[in-house]
Amino acid sequence: MLTASADGTTLRYEVDGDGPTVVFVPDVGVGPWLWGWQAPALAGRHRTVVYAPRGTGRSDATGPYTVDRFAADLEAVLAAVDADRAHVVGAGLGGMVAIRYAREYGRARSLVLFGAAASGDDVDESALRALHPADPTRLRESLSLAFSERFLSETGLVDDIVAWRREEDAAGDALAGHLRAVQEFGTDPLHELTLPTLVCHGLEDPVVPVDAGRTLADGLPRGRFEAVEGRRCCFVEHSAAVTDAVERFIDEGTPTDGQGVRKPPSDDEKS
Repeated sequence: MLTASADGTTLRYEVDGDGPTVVFVPDVGVGPWLWGWQAPALAGRHRTVVYAPRGTGRSDATGPYTVDRFAADLEAVLAAVDADRAHVVGAGLGGMVAIRYAREYGRARSLVLFGAAASGDDVDESALRALHPADPTRLRESLSLAFSERFLSETGLVDDIVAWRREEDAAGDALAGHLRAVQEFGTDPLHELTLPTLVCHGLEDPVVPVDAGRTLADGLPRGRFEAVEGRRCCFVEHSAAVTDAVERFIDEGTPTDGQGVRKPPSDDEKS
């Protein structure tokens, strides 16, 4: 694994493939295992960057844990891989980070948001905490919030996912910090984000209701909404179809206004 440094914190990341850069930002307290389906599939014609946010995987667990800090970490990773522009794919908290990143930094080319919300107020806190239990012995039962019963009974991946979560997901103070970052996230002025954005949402997502995903897409000038059968990790359960949709989307084009952020009009422009 390669490393990037942000405020003295070491962040671990991996790069694969060649072509336009696609960077992946996982959900609350989740390690890079989450992108074991999308990233390899996209690496054929793209350069994929998968990293462990602070507090997960082999990255340092130094605080603070805020959306602003996570966005700065993403900037450090993209600077380390010398990416002038990048398609940013984020799930849950990672989607919030992607939104904030697109507003504050100039590298975002497009956004793909899975199960994301415009505000922490749209997140069911009890469901979120149940999905990310502090007690590691409850990881297996928590998967019912992320996957359908059919997926859990037929794929044979449950043991692997539990093992990956034990190894890579945040715990203790780091997990508490990730959860707090979601709760504290306020609504960004979505109308200012003019870059293409695909919002994918599980129809049975118990953490962020599907209507919140529709509202998020509707608030973005170039937002597109796609509902997917499934729960929180619908993009894993239906990885082939979702990855195809993501690849089509990011290959369609790039924003024409440079950074993809519409700035408020100046006083001269108002007059």
